[in-house]
Amino acid sequence: MRRRLIQSTLAVVLVVIAVFGVSLVIVETRTITSTAQERVDTEAVRLVSIVDSRLLGDETVDASVLRDQIQGDRYAQIRIPGKPVIEVGTRPTGDVISATETGEEGETVTVLEPRSSVTREVGRTLLIIGAVALLAVIAAVLLAVRQANRLASPLTDLAETAERLGSGDPRPRHKRYGVPELDRVADVLDASAERIGRMLTAERRLAADASHQLRTPLTALSMRLEEITLTDDPDTVKEEATIALTQVERLTDVVERLLTNSRDPRNGSAVTFDLDEVIQQQLAEWRPAYRSAGRAIVSSGKRHLTAVGTPGAVAQVLAALIENSLMHGGGTVALRTRVTGNQAVIEVTDEGPGIPADLGARIFERAISGRNSTGIGLAVARDLAEADGGRLEMLQANPPVIALFLSRTPPPKPTQVSGPTVR
Repeated sequence: MRRRLIQSTLAVVLVVIAVFGVSLVIVETRTITSTAQERVDTEAVRLVSIVDSRLLGDETVDASVLRDQIQGDRYAQIRIPGKPVIEVGTRPTGDVISATETGEEGETVTVLEPRSSVTREVGRTLLIIGAVALLAVIAAVLLAVRQANRLASPLTDLAETAERLGSGDPRPRHKRYGVPELDRVADVLDASAERIGRMLTAERRLAADASHQLRTPLTALSMRLEEITLTDDPDTVKEEATIALTQVERLTDVVERLLTNSRDPRNGSAVTFDLDEVIQQQLAEWRPAYRSAGRAIVSSGKRHLTAVGTPGAVAQVLAALIENSLMHGGGTVALRTRVTGNQAVIEVTDEGPGIPADLGARIFERAISGRNSTGIGLAVARDLAEADGGRLEMLQANPPVIALFLSRTPPPKPTQVSGPTVR
């Protein structure tokens, strides 16, 4: 592209120089020729006047007297009636410019000038025009190179940016070039880079969330299956199988919710549900794990509370809090329910060392953990709570108290405005 820009600019300049240069040469040649003819005519008139004045004054008219009156390499011939022809200067050969004038005494004066003088002057003029044209070509080349670099370099940068996007590097460059069209392309590429970056972040986040959220129900399901393999009591097998089927249903709900959130996190399936059922289901699910760790999990507080949300999502939030207490807390874990205003609150607390002071409320941020864990569980739980219109807060650091706030009444449905009836 750079070479084509230089060639096209140079071609335009050469055409302009050719058109105007040829016209200028023609005009200058005619001007120089006309000026030379005017000089010779003026010289003939001047010599005639000199000869007339000398003849009227009975003065001598000869070559020696008139020699100083001839300028340059001109030649003059004076014919006086009854006298010999007077010649002044060297008669030129070849093509000449001539002028003849007749005086009052009947004499004639002819002045000749070789046309080579005109040719030399025309040559000097052509040399000047050629030098100016050469300077114009050089200036045009330099300008074309500069303009080509100004246009080609940004295009090269934009191509590199597009290549980086294709190779999976979605960082926007935010580089502009002062050319509106190229800056528009750069804006589009930067916007595309940001969109691709958000998509990649969402994909990675979905993978991390899926691995974390599926781990708990899979672990619980594995525990139930192990219980089935270790017992021969049909009633125990049936009970454990029923619980395992519940875990499968929960696992299916988790997968469906992950896929729904990956498509649009605002697509919720909030309903009014019984909090007691969700809490009792979590207690039943986690008691074996706490029993294995020599710990207990209990519930207390207000009963028969209803809340608005997605039961599966609320179960996931509680599971994340309970698992967090199992891994990082100590003693008995308590789930307490209460009502504040128009919200139902579920508090999860334990008797462990609490949350380190340097973490504080940052425990809900991704990759923030005080015990070398993934740092994803509480962040996912917060996102799930907010997706249902609730919120997750740390009420106390030592002993740790984390509360899930859920609305007790469904949000008002948007009012549908009907258009006027046309008859």
